[in-house]
Amino acid sequence: MTTPHTLTRLKRTADRIERQTPAHRDRAVDGLRALALLAVPTGHWLLGGFTLDSDGGLHNASPLSSFGALAPASWVLQMLGIFFLVGGYASVLSFRRRAGSTGAWLKGRIVRLGRPVLGVTAVWALAAPVLYAAGVPQATLRTGATLVIQPLWFVGVYVAVTALTPYCVRAAHRLGSWAAAPLIGSVAVVDFLRYGPPAESVPSWLALLNILPGWLFAYQLGVSWGEGRIGRRGAWLLLAGGTALFAALLAVFHYPASMVGVPGAERTNSHPPSLLVLALAAAQSGAAVLLRDRLARLLARPALWAPVVVINLCAMTILCWHQTAMLAAAVPGSFAGGLAGLTTAPDSPGWIAARLAWMPVFAVLLVVIARYARRFETPPRAGRRSPALRRAVAGVLAAGFAVFALGLA
Repeated sequence: MTTPHTLTRLKRTADRIERQTPAHRDRAVDGLRALALLAVPTGHWLLGGFTLDSDGGLHNASPLSSFGALAPASWVLQMLGIFFLVGGYASVLSFRRRAGSTGAWLKGRIVRLGRPVLGVTAVWALAAPVLYAAGVPQATLRTGATLVIQPLWFVGVYVAVTALTPYCVRAAHRLGSWAAAPLIGSVAVVDFLRYGPPAESVPSWLALLNILPGWLFAYQLGVSWGEGRIGRRGAWLLLAGGTALFAALLAVFHYPASMVGVPGAERTNSHPPSLLVLALAAAQSGAAVLLRDRLARLLARPALWAPVVVINLCAMTILCWHQTAMLAAAVPGSFAGGLAGLTTAPDSPGWIAARLAWMPVFAVLLVVIARYARRFETPPRAGRRSPALRRAVAGVLAAGFAVFALGLA
């Protein structure tokens, strides 16, 4: 129960954050980033489940396999388009302000992204043998490793598109909002080849060609937005065009309705991204541009702005550790047998209700973990650097964990 003393402390914290916020801070963009960040753990916690084998090992399962009607939830929770849009917008502003070379600017952004990834994988590399010695089944450890490393693909792709920022800026200057059109065209061609009449003669690896243009699309829109090349007219075009294309792909071309992978399904939209992902990203981007001013006015309230600041400061911690938070409940729960909504098969309406009840528990566990994991996101103090030996050991541990998680060992 919230006490008056707690409310007073929260108000003081919100007021302090408000006073420390620069007047030029773009609150709407930070708010959009926070919204996209929160969608990641919410989606994974809601649409990811477990089953128990006869030895008590945990295995991944999804309620989408039994409840196709849940697919529209993935349309709301799949907000990577917004994340890349905001990333492009923020990158172009940062790129303009850079004091050194482009290479130095890019290195700084890569280090900021890579340090938390190195932290979570190194910690898991140390924890896995301890958990195994404590009696955690190997199947559970492999499932956990897969879940932990699963969201980290995003970081590699984000680094790649960030490296293309100078070229995105040039494209925005020349083509404005239309700079993203060749990217959606490229994905459409690949989708036609792998799903259309030539599908039987097309190698499966061709789908990988969609990875870069698929995620660069929204990033390029963000760069164009940051360069002032997308106004309300362009935003309405993105919203209407993206919505129409999304509907046509579902109704006419029979794309899978779920934006995330469904176990056992022949096709998936997200890995690599299909044209449906880009259609959704276009619609979301148009809506984001149109709602920017309204969102900025809303976040002028200190009580709403403070949580946005905290979420943005913990962005990589949330991304890297939210699956660990869920596993922190599920692994101990697996020793108790089948716990509804946690370790039971996600194949009944009761599971959905029970999982919703577990989600606040996952959130509390993530907050507890973040108190310690946040240090991986904080850069060293000025004049101090991490010892080379420590960085090398962390790199070796992270590589070993990646090999284990990917099933290569």
